[in-house]
Amino acid sequence: MSLQDDLTAVRRNLNELVRSVEQLERDVANTARPAPTASRPPGEGAMVSVPDTPYDSALWTDVDDEGLGARDRRAP
Repeated sequence: MSLQDDLTAVRRNLNELVRSVEQLERDVANTARPAPTASRPPGEGAMVSVPDTPYDSALWTDVDDEGLGARDRRAP
């Protein structure tokens, strides 16, 4: 292959790369647009306050410890 052939191949590959990047930029711009706010369900994105008071301990009765198994059995 001659130097001229190599340069031609490099130019062709560079042009293809530029076209691919431009297409990718267009695709990203089209998908990055936020959805209209009218289509969101009511209340979505609203702040929810979480109280600092402790939960009622009765909520945790008969609950297994996550990752530790049941209280009356041994972990493997």
